[in-house]
Amino acid sequence: MPADLRSFLDDLRAAGELIDIHSPVDIRHIAALVDKSPRALLFHKVIGYGMPVISGLTNSRKRIAISMNCDYSETEGKLRHALDHPIPPARIEGGAGREVFVEGDEVDLFDLPVPVCSVFDGGPMITAGVTLAQDPEYGLNAGTYRYQVKERNLTGIDIVTPNNLRRYAERALAENRPLPISINIGTHPVELIASLYKAPIGTDEMGIAGGIRGEAVRLAPCETVDVPCIADSEIVLEAEILPTGWTKPEGRFGEFTRLMGGLHWNPYVRVKAVSRREDAIYYALHMPWENIWLKEHGFQAMLRRALKEAGVQAKAINVTPGGCCHWHAVIAIKGQPGDGKNALMAALSVGDMKHVVVVDDDIDVFDPMDVEWAIATRVQADRDLVVISNARSKPLDPSLPPTPGWIPTTAKCGIDATIPVDVPRERYHRITYAYSDQVRLEDYLNGAEAPGGAPAPPGGKPEAEIGALAGRIRAALEKEPLYFAQVAERFAEEGFQAVTRAMGELHVRGEIWQDAVGKHCLAGSQFAASPPARKKG
Repeated sequence: MPADLRSFLDDLRAAGELIDIHSPVDIRHIAALVDKSPRALLFHKVIGYGMPVISGLTNSRKRIAISMNCDYSETEGKLRHALDHPIPPARIEGGAGREVFVEGDEVDLFDLPVPVCSVFDGGPMITAGVTLAQDPEYGLNAGTYRYQVKERNLTGIDIVTPNNLRRYAERALAENRPLPISINIGTHPVELIASLYKAPIGTDEMGIAGGIRGEAVRLAPCETVDVPCIADSEIVLEAEILPTGWTKPEGRFGEFTRLMGGLHWNPYVRVKAVSRREDAIYYALHMPWENIWLKEHGFQAMLRRALKEAGVQAKAINVTPGGCCHWHAVIAIKGQPGDGKNALMAALSVGDMKHVVVVDDDIDVFDPMDVEWAIATRVQADRDLVVISNARSKPLDPSLPPTPGWIPTTAKCGIDATIPVDVPRERYHRITYAYSDQVRLEDYLNGAEAPGGAPAPPGGKPEAEIGALAGRIRAALEKEPLYFAQVAERFAEEGFQAVTRAMGELHVRGEIWQDAVGKHCLAGSQFAASPPARKKG
């Protein structure tokens, strides 16, 4: 039996990532409780409803990793493998354990425990419905959308953003016919992850889900609409997007932007039938973080693929939570001259990516201070800032001006924070403390004798010994330039003070100089740096 919601709940319990709440709870309080909880919450007794509610399932990277059965660092790679090796869904007969079926006038969406999240919400919103639709040319499509419950059998659907389902719905509207869909609530998170991936039109996202899981997703026929459903869902709504066009008010709702979205104009959806398990669990996807974390590795995979096609070697990618895991990326590359700009152009072409920073692979893309330091020390704005106007936008971007009736374009920006090719690399040598890999502060704080034994007694060596040491140092520098710390390490048995005196004696004699990176060498040797020529005038 393929993994389903219930097997995932068992996995979360085993990992200590799920709390079962048996006290009665007011449905209006669920969102606030989930927001305060570090773990997913399963409310077994929702006042006024006969169905438990689960929420917060993917509210953390750890729980997403559990759903994909791997370490979080491997999630992007697992998704990329699934993109390259999808497993097509398996078609089965029957409802896979959904014993309750109602249709027509018996449909009552108000029986479902659909919470309200924000005080600004337009009404109860179905948030975790993996929607399947079919097109005669492009085939099966999966996506996750929200549905505002309006009547016993009527909802709105938010498909303002240009996407594949919108294209299907626009085709149906042009022919004045409804578009059959199935809304699958309470699936395994893998189906959600695949449905949220921005795949090219014609891609079967359920094949991607199968590739992630390693076995096919099971699809079953619906009873009242000509489209399949996910067989192992807790609840399935068999429905049609009505040919009303983008004319009906829908929203507001808390979006992945961490802000309240505005009132949208969207089509209506008529629910023709509901099938569910006898003991069904309702899944309320909690906004915004469940949505945000679900998209992170999807954008990472898209970016890595675009960069590979552009011939740029990406070493690390951070699709940042500050950018809602949607609009911002920091990318570390192992680059050739010009690759910083090529990487920017490739990355900004991905999905709705809006701002991208490209850095060298010595920068930790997950450390905001390290990234800011790269921008501060490697960027010249007139050379390294790339701005692209009139690009495709995400209409939920609150910085875009309201444009009733049409979708606005946006400006995209890239920062090339790689080391300039015409600047010597030694200008970017970081401070590296001598012996930092050998000494431990604890050895000094606990009173134990530090490594290296007792300190040398005070007092200097006789001049003759200093002169002999200077000769040995000179012989070493004749072979190769050395940093001062390397000289001190090479002659450590003589004591640091003796080394400094010997180096001082060589300097007095005019026998030592420094090379271009600051290493000590013999004066007049091939390594010795020359002072820059003074400008005339």
